[in-house]
Amino acid sequence: MCGRTSCHLPRDVLTRACAYQDRQGQQRLPEWRDPDKYYPSYNKSPQSNSPVLLSRLHFEKGADSSERIIAPMRWGLVPSWFKEDDPSKLQFNTANCRSDTIMEKRSFKVPLGKGRRCVVLADGFYEWQRSQGTSQRQPYFIYFPQIKTVKSGSIGASNNSEDWEKVWDNWRLLTMAGLFDCWEPPEGGDCLYSYTIITVDSCKGLNDIHHRQVTLLISRSKSIQGEFVLFAFR
Repeated sequence: MCGRTSCHLPRDVLTRACAYQDRQGQQRLPEWRDPDKYYPSYNKSPQSNSPVLLSRLHFEKGADSSERIIAPMRWGLVPSWFKEDDPSKLQFNTANCRSDTIMEKRSFKVPLGKGRRCVVLADGFYEWQRSQGTSQRQPYFIYFPQIKTVKSGSIGASNNSEDWEKVWDNWRLLTMAGLFDCWEPPEGGDCLYSYTIITVDSCKGLNDIHHRQVTLLISRSKSIQGEFVLFAFR
Protein backbone atom coordinates (compact mmCIF):
# COMPACT_ATOMS: atom_id res chain seq x y z
CA MET A 1 0.00 0.00 0.00
CA CYS A 2 1.00 3.64 -0.09
CA GLY A 3 -0.02 5.89 2.79
CA ARG A 4 2.34 8.85 2.47
CA THR A 5 4.05 10.54 -0.46
CA SER A 6 6.30 13.53 -1.02
CA CYS A 7 6.04 16.19 -3.72
CA HIS A 8 8.28 19.09 -2.77
CA LEU A 9 9.17 20.60 -6.17
CA PRO A 10 8.10 24.20 -6.87
CA ARG A 11 5.33 24.50 -9.44
CA ASP A 12 7.54 25.71 -12.29
CA VAL A 13 10.07 22.91 -11.74
CA LEU A 14 7.32 20.31 -11.53
CA THR A 15 5.96 21.63 -14.83
CA ARG A 16 9.35 21.23 -16.56
CA ALA A 17 9.70 17.72 -15.12
CA CYS A 18 6.53 16.79 -17.04
CA ALA A 19 7.65 18.08 -20.46
CA TYR A 20 6.31 15.94 -23.29
CA GLN A 21 5.88 15.63 -27.06
CA ASP A 22 2.43 16.34 -28.49
CA ARG A 23 0.84 14.55 -31.45
CA GLN A 24 2.82 16.74 -33.89
CA GLY A 25 6.09 15.81 -32.18
CA GLN A 26 6.55 19.27 -30.65
CA GLN A 27 8.06 19.65 -27.18
CA ARG A 28 5.42 21.02 -24.81
CA LEU A 29 4.97 21.87 -21.17
CA PRO A 30 1.68 20.83 -19.55
CA GLU A 31 -0.73 23.55 -18.48
CA TRP A 32 -2.11 23.77 -14.94
CA ARG A 33 -5.70 23.56 -13.77
CA ASP A 34 -6.33 25.24 -10.38
CA PRO A 35 -2.59 25.85 -9.77
CA ASP A 36 -3.24 27.65 -6.46
CA LYS A 37 -4.39 24.35 -4.95
CA TYR A 38 -0.89 22.90 -5.24
CA TYR A 39 1.28 23.14 -2.12
CA PRO A 40 4.76 21.55 -2.20
CA SER A 41 5.22 19.23 0.75
CA TYR A 42 7.45 16.41 1.96
CA ASN A 43 4.45 14.80 3.68
CA LYS A 44 1.35 14.25 1.54
CA SER A 45 -1.35 12.20 3.24
CA PRO A 46 -4.75 10.92 2.08
CA GLN A 47 -7.38 13.68 1.77
CA SER A 48 -4.68 16.24 0.93
CA ASN A 49 -4.22 17.63 -2.59
CA SER A 50 -1.51 16.20 -4.83
CA PRO A 51 -0.73 16.87 -8.51
CA VAL A 52 -1.78 14.41 -11.19
CA LEU A 53 -1.00 14.45 -14.92
CA LEU A 54 -3.78 13.65 -17.38
CA SER A 55 -5.10 14.34 -20.86
CA ARG A 56 -6.74 17.69 -21.62
CA LEU A 57 -9.60 15.67 -23.13
CA HIS A 58 -10.89 14.93 -19.62
CA PHE A 59 -11.67 18.62 -19.12
CA GLU A 60 -12.47 19.82 -22.64
CA LYS A 61 -14.61 17.85 -25.08
CA GLY A 62 -13.00 17.62 -28.48
CA ALA A 63 -9.55 18.61 -27.19
CA ASP A 64 -6.38 16.99 -28.51
CA SER A 65 -5.94 13.91 -26.31
CA SER A 66 -2.14 14.20 -26.57
CA GLU A 67 -2.15 17.55 -24.73
CA ARG A 68 -1.53 17.22 -21.01
CA ILE A 69 -2.80 19.00 -17.92
CA ILE A 70 -1.49 19.01 -14.34
CA ALA A 71 -4.31 19.23 -11.81
CA PRO A 72 -4.16 19.09 -8.00
CA MET A 73 -6.68 16.48 -6.82
CA ARG A 74 -7.79 15.06 -3.48
CA TRP A 75 -6.02 11.82 -2.57
CA GLY A 76 -8.71 9.24 -1.83
CA LEU A 77 -11.20 8.67 -4.63
CA VAL A 78 -14.76 9.90 -4.01
CA PRO A 79 -17.00 7.99 -6.46
CA SER A 80 -19.20 10.04 -8.76
CA TRP A 81 -22.22 8.03 -7.52
CA PHE A 82 -21.65 8.87 -3.82
CA LYS A 83 -24.89 10.42 -2.52
CA GLU A 84 -23.88 12.00 0.81
CA ASP A 85 -23.32 15.76 1.04
CA ASP A 86 -19.88 15.42 2.64
CA PRO A 87 -17.07 13.33 1.03
CA SER A 88 -15.58 12.69 4.49
CA LYS A 89 -18.62 10.47 5.19
CA LEU A 90 -17.32 7.86 2.74
CA GLN A 91 -17.09 4.71 4.88
CA PHE A 92 -14.29 2.90 3.03
CA ASN A 93 -10.65 3.65 2.20
CA THR A 94 -10.03 4.56 -1.44
CA ALA A 95 -6.49 5.94 -1.18
CA ASN A 96 -5.17 2.80 -2.89
CA CYS A 97 -6.66 0.39 -5.39
CA ARG A 98 -5.43 -3.18 -5.86
CA SER A 99 -4.80 -3.97 -9.52
CA ASP A 100 -6.05 -7.54 -9.10
CA THR A 101 -9.48 -6.49 -7.75
CA ILE A 102 -9.98 -3.27 -9.70
CA MET A 103 -12.89 -4.73 -11.69
CA GLU A 104 -14.62 -6.12 -8.59
CA LYS A 105 -15.29 -2.81 -6.85
CA ARG A 106 -17.75 -0.30 -8.25
CA SER A 107 -15.76 2.64 -6.90
CA PHE A 108 -12.90 1.80 -9.27
CA LYS A 109 -14.66 -0.13 -12.04
CA VAL A 110 -16.85 2.85 -13.03
CA PRO A 111 -14.06 5.45 -13.53
CA LEU A 112 -11.88 2.82 -15.22
CA GLY A 113 -14.70 2.12 -17.66
CA LYS A 114 -14.88 5.85 -18.41
CA GLY A 115 -11.15 5.93 -19.17
CA ARG A 116 -10.38 8.16 -16.18
CA ARG A 117 -6.73 7.21 -15.86
CA CYS A 118 -4.05 9.56 -14.58
CA VAL A 119 -0.40 9.73 -13.52
CA VAL A 120 0.13 10.65 -9.87
CA LEU A 121 3.25 12.81 -9.49
CA ALA A 122 5.60 12.50 -6.51
CA ASP A 123 9.25 12.63 -5.48
CA GLY A 124 8.78 9.28 -3.73
CA PHE A 125 6.70 7.52 -1.12
CA TYR A 126 7.10 6.35 2.47
CA GLU A 127 6.73 2.84 3.80
CA TRP A 128 7.13 1.42 7.30
CA GLN A 129 8.76 -1.95 7.92
CA ARG A 130 7.53 -3.86 10.96
CA SER A 131 10.30 -5.16 13.23
CA GLN A 132 9.88 -8.81 14.16
CA GLY A 133 8.99 -9.39 17.79
CA THR A 134 8.43 -5.70 18.56
CA SER A 135 5.83 -3.02 17.90
CA GLN A 136 8.45 -0.70 16.40
CA ARG A 137 8.43 0.17 12.69
CA GLN A 138 11.34 1.38 10.57
CA PRO A 139 10.37 4.17 8.11
CA TYR A 140 11.84 4.26 4.59
CA PHE A 141 11.64 6.86 1.85
CA ILE A 142 11.49 5.13 -1.56
CA TYR A 143 12.34 6.93 -4.80
CA PHE A 144 13.79 6.50 -8.28
CA PRO A 145 17.60 6.57 -8.73
CA GLN A 146 18.68 10.11 -9.53
CA ILE A 147 20.95 10.52 -12.55
CA LYS A 148 23.33 13.49 -12.90
CA THR A 149 22.60 15.33 -16.12
CA VAL A 150 23.81 18.30 -18.12
CA LYS A 151 21.83 21.41 -17.24
CA SER A 152 19.78 23.07 -19.90
CA GLY A 153 17.65 26.18 -19.61
CA SER A 154 16.00 25.85 -23.01
CA ILE A 155 12.94 23.78 -23.82
CA GLY A 156 14.21 23.61 -27.38
CA ALA A 157 17.43 21.87 -26.38
CA SER A 158 16.32 18.63 -28.02
CA ASN A 159 13.62 17.32 -30.30
CA ASN A 160 14.09 13.71 -29.25
CA SER A 161 12.17 12.47 -26.19
CA GLU A 162 15.10 10.32 -25.02
CA ASP A 163 17.54 13.24 -25.34
CA TRP A 164 15.04 15.43 -23.51
CA GLU A 165 15.26 13.15 -20.46
CA LYS A 166 19.07 13.36 -20.55
CA VAL A 167 19.12 17.16 -20.24
CA TRP A 168 16.67 17.30 -17.33
CA ASP A 169 18.58 18.87 -14.43
CA ASN A 170 16.38 18.34 -11.39
CA TRP A 171 14.67 15.64 -9.34
CA ARG A 172 13.47 12.62 -11.33
CA LEU A 173 9.80 12.17 -10.48
CA LEU A 174 8.22 8.95 -9.30
CA THR A 175 5.24 8.55 -11.66
CA MET A 176 2.47 6.31 -10.33
CA ALA A 177 -0.57 4.87 -12.10
CA GLY A 178 -3.88 6.15 -10.80
CA LEU A 179 -7.60 6.50 -11.42
CA PHE A 180 -9.62 9.65 -10.82
CA ASP A 181 -13.27 10.57 -10.59
CA CYS A 182 -15.41 13.70 -10.44
CA TRP A 183 -17.98 14.03 -7.63
CA GLU A 184 -20.74 16.64 -7.67
CA PRO A 185 -22.33 17.66 -4.31
CA PRO A 186 -26.03 16.66 -4.26
CA GLU A 187 -27.03 20.18 -3.23
CA GLY A 188 -24.86 21.81 -5.89
CA GLY A 189 -21.44 23.44 -5.72
CA ASP A 190 -17.99 22.91 -7.10
CA CYS A 191 -17.06 19.49 -8.44
CA LEU A 192 -14.48 17.54 -6.46
CA TYR A 193 -11.76 15.74 -8.42
CA SER A 194 -10.10 12.92 -6.49
CA TYR A 195 -7.81 9.98 -7.26
CA THR A 196 -6.58 6.61 -6.07
CA ILE A 197 -3.14 5.01 -6.53
CA ILE A 198 -3.07 1.57 -8.18
CA THR A 199 -0.94 -0.98 -6.32
CA VAL A 200 0.60 -4.33 -7.27
CA ASP A 201 2.65 -7.06 -5.53
CA SER A 202 6.00 -5.72 -4.39
CA CYS A 203 9.17 -6.28 -6.37
CA LYS A 204 12.12 -8.08 -4.77
CA GLY A 205 13.72 -4.87 -3.55
CA LEU A 206 10.66 -3.89 -1.52
CA ASN A 207 9.17 -7.22 -0.51
CA ASP A 208 10.95 -7.27 2.86
CA ILE A 209 9.42 -3.89 3.72
CA HIS A 210 5.87 -4.34 2.44
CA HIS A 211 4.04 -6.87 0.26
CA ARG A 212 2.42 -4.15 -1.90
CA GLN A 213 3.87 -1.28 -3.92
CA VAL A 214 2.70 1.47 -6.26
CA THR A 215 2.40 0.76 -9.99
CA LEU A 216 5.11 2.72 -11.78
CA LEU A 217 4.84 4.32 -15.19
CA ILE A 218 7.45 5.54 -17.67
CA SER A 219 7.12 7.48 -20.93
CA ARG A 220 5.06 5.95 -23.74
CA SER A 221 2.69 4.52 -21.09
CA LYS A 222 4.75 1.41 -20.35
CA SER A 223 4.26 -0.09 -16.89
CA ILE A 224 7.44 -1.14 -15.10
CA GLN A 225 8.46 -2.61 -11.78
CA GLY A 226 11.62 -0.51 -11.78
CA GLU A 227 14.48 -0.18 -9.34
CA PHE A 228 14.18 1.97 -6.25
CA VAL A 229 16.49 3.74 -3.86
CA LEU A 230 15.59 3.17 -0.21
CA PHE A 231 16.49 5.74 2.42
CA ALA A 232 16.07 4.53 6.02
CA PHE A 233 15.31 7.08 8.75
CA ARG A 234 17.40 6.29 11.81
